[in-house]
Amino acid sequence: MHNVKIYSTSTCHYCVMTKEFLKKNNIQFENIDVGVNREACKEMMDKSGQMGVPVLDIDGQIIVGFDKDAISKAISLN
Repeated sequence: MHNVKIYSTSTCHYCVMTKEFLKKNNIQFENIDVGVNREACKEMMDKSGQMGVPVLDIDGQIIVGFDKDAISKAISLN
């Protein structure tokens, strides 16, 4: 079982695609809406150096953007 967090906003198309990809692969995740949670936004920026979403934290590995290959590798889908 992986510890997966996704920092997202409700209006981000790539965030929706990332969450659907995780759901399709039966990966449980914690969704953190940085549009409403400023503290989480700061945490995301500290972890990733990025202001844009989505940002994933998979077992401490940071993935920026909807990168299927990187996500698959991090959660051992391949």
